[in-house]
Amino acid sequence: MRDDNCIFCKIANGMIPSETIYEDDMFRVILDLGPASRGHALILPKQHYKDICDLEEETAKKVLPLAAKIGSAMKNSLGCAGFNVVQNNGKEAGQTVFHFHVHLIPCYEEGPVMVSWMPGEADPGELAQTGAAIRSALQSEGHNQ
Repeated sequence: MRDDNCIFCKIANGMIPSETIYEDDMFRVILDLGPASRGHALILPKQHYKDICDLEEETAKKVLPLAAKIGSAMKNSLGCAGFNVVQNNGKEAGQTVFHFHVHLIPCYEEGPVMVSWMPGEADPGELAQTGAAIRSALQSEGHNQ
């Protein structure tokens, strides 16, 4: 399924020009127009999925191997020391285009840290309560541990 009003559907399917670095029958990988670093790319499925929760299993199985392939090519061609694989779900998580996509952000030695956070603290009781809530939701959705 494609969404005629979705800009990423239009880009992924070649209706809007982009700097494409990889394409196959399921995905187009493009350079981001607002890069966090040199070589920042987006993996775009050609089919429309709102976010990771909407993603079909067959598509999901191919995303991480494709990210590894593109990331390896980035390291070999751009000289980056590593790369971040970032995928946001929901407005509060930083998703701005509601078409599932994965950011591949090259990280360079002596360059800025792209993705980081300050570790918080949680007491054992809070962890147990949080874990129980998530396990309960998984069971009610029919997912076994």
